[in-house]
Amino acid sequence: MHDHRKLGRELGLFDTDPLIGAGLPYWLPDGAVVRHALEEYVRDVERRAGYRHVSSPVLGKRELYEISGHWAHYRDDMFPPMDLGGEQVVLRPSLCPHHAVIYRSRSHSYRELPLRMAELGGMYRSELSGVLGGLTRVRAIQLNDAHIFCTLDQVADEASAALEMIGNAYAAMGIRPARYRLSLAGEGGKYVAAPENWSRAAALLTEVLERSGLEYEAVEGEAAFYGPKIDVQVADSAGRESTLSTVQVDFHQPEQFDLHYTGADGAKHRPVMVHRSIIGSVERAVAHLVERHGGAFPAWLAPTQLAVLPVSDAELPHAQRFAQQCLESGLRAEVSAPGRGSLGARVREARLVPYQLVIGAKEAADGLVSARLRDGRRLDPQPAAEFLARITDLITSRSTDLWR
Repeated sequence: MHDHRKLGRELGLFDTDPLIGAGLPYWLPDGAVVRHALEEYVRDVERRAGYRHVSSPVLGKRELYEISGHWAHYRDDMFPPMDLGGEQVVLRPSLCPHHAVIYRSRSHSYRELPLRMAELGGMYRSELSGVLGGLTRVRAIQLNDAHIFCTLDQVADEASAALEMIGNAYAAMGIRPARYRLSLAGEGGKYVAAPENWSRAAALLTEVLERSGLEYEAVEGEAAFYGPKIDVQVADSAGRESTLSTVQVDFHQPEQFDLHYTGADGAKHRPVMVHRSIIGSVERAVAHLVERHGGAFPAWLAPTQLAVLPVSDAELPHAQRFAQQCLESGLRAEVSAPGRGSLGARVREARLVPYQLVIGAKEAADGLVSARLRDGRRLDPQPAAEFLARITDLITSRSTDLWR
């Protein structure tokens, strides 16, 4: 494993500046590519799973968080209110209050449920300076968040489906969870006082974990203030654990915001709110990917997917045309021209790029490419169009394989 803080800067993925502030990293072009590839993946799998995407502001009135319970139970982690036009507004620490308000802005029938609402949105946590580090603990977070409004009978199936989406995402990213944790309430006043709701929610999540066949550990004191959750834990280069993905069952906020739907009997009923995050915060996900892969990302995530290496200046025009063909096919390609050094030096420079394409006089004359894979394999010269079709299929399917 690698230290993402050191490697992320060496690879030009992200950096920080005192003028911007502690815990507020900025993304450099290659890092932004990885981030955006993750975001596109999440939006795509959510759409396929029946989620509808929304967009909500990063600010909310203090009253919003008083209703949700964040102000009473989570205030120490929130930024101070700002006075604005006689009102107090707060940088949001979570997206769920906004989504509850969006749900209640329209009437809903039982026929619409489960209603799956997703957003890749910003949220802000007032982390102490001493705990900030790289991308794993930051003050400005881009969260892959979603809330499913459903009937009680639908909760277990929706939570199970969310857990399956998390497993599929980890396979695509080439990472593994350190463990699964059932996070329950502990002692103290951190939690909403509603024993019956806590018991029902814990029972549902236990059912989901048992049904999945995954080994898990129940831990007290790690729940959200409004309910228990399944936490998917990952470990960093030093073996320190952190939560990357979650599935939560919430009876509290539907009550606080007086959410309801019209049932088959024509009466009003209270939905249950399932919170779920496939990859958690984009920042923490990228940090773990850097540490897990050492910068040699799966091809679909790699900042540069193909390095095109003409042997001499005579092949440079052909290499540039081929790189343009790659770009038009939706692939990220760069030409490493002879002026950057010997062929061997350029190959070493591109060691983290999944595909290195050497173009000599024969390849240029015959329309072929000779590919070297990042893992050391060399492929026989083949028609450029055939090679592109095969790797495009691997990349668009978000496979971790370099070649089949």
